[in-house]
Amino acid sequence: MDKKIKPQKKKDLNRTAYFFILPFVITFLVFSVYPVVRTLYLSFTDYKGFGVPDLTWLDNYARVFKDKFFWRALFNTVRIWGVNIVLQLGLAFLLTIVFSDIKYKVRGLSIYRALFYLPNLIAATSVAFLFKTLLDWKYGTVNQMLVGSGLMNSATNWLGSTVTAPLVVAVISAWMWFGNSFIMLMAGVQGINKDYFEAAAIDGAGRWKVFAKITVPLLKPILLYVTITSLIGGLQMFDIPFLMCGGTIGNPSGSTQTVVMYLYKFGFETNQVGFASAIAYALFMIILVLSVLQFKWMNKKEK
Repeated sequence: MDKKIKPQKKKDLNRTAYFFILPFVITFLVFSVYPVVRTLYLSFTDYKGFGVPDLTWLDNYARVFKDKFFWRALFNTVRIWGVNIVLQLGLAFLLTIVFSDIKYKVRGLSIYRALFYLPNLIAATSVAFLFKTLLDWKYGTVNQMLVGSGLMNSATNWLGSTVTAPLVVAVISAWMWFGNSFIMLMAGVQGINKDYFEAAAIDGAGRWKVFAKITVPLLKPILLYVTITSLIGGLQMFDIPFLMCGGTIGNPSGSTQTVVMYLYKFGFETNQVGFASAIAYALFMIILVLSVLQFKWMNKKEK
């Protein structure tokens, strides 16, 4: 009798488990899977946001890849992300060297980690408003301090120049995310056997040699994760340039218009939803290709 009852109890437990995960599955299907599939379908149509869409097949994709403004937006996005990742990883690596060096023996790592990660917790809206106020051409604190101290002869229109505006966006993004990269890299360093560092110190190896020959090679899996996630997030950049540089226009002269801002313009301002959906999937394909190339490149260097 016991042998017959136990399988039945197991089936009842399985049904109970399915019941508990059902809300998540329904939510995931409705808010994640359905929008992805729906967007893919709309990318092959001329949908305007209302009415019944007509199939246009690959016309939207052909229009995307022939659109010079799309490529300009992609160039802007890659340029801003490139400066961002260099600053972000450079600062994160520098802090990792300082906090992982056994000669420094810096205390209070948990406090520093919290302070460095804090910008990542602040809402992008607040960050954009804060820096837009600080960098205001006429009344901004930054210009007043630089001019008042004699470092500059006149105020600089930081957000009004095609040279400085993308740099400002990149620097702000790096400031927001370097703490996250630092925590990742520091976690990787703490997972490395300390015997390597102690042996290198005994042999008289310098800090930079230890960093180049021991730390970096053993951090490559973490570094790969950080760079790929940064690439994915960077090419989807929207909030900071949108809030600081004139909406989807990307002032000045479109130098800060990113791909997602360009997508937003067609999807929500001109109601060309089908074309906007094609832009979204074109960006997805570009991110996929770049991520695969980056993954292979870093694996080749490891060999």
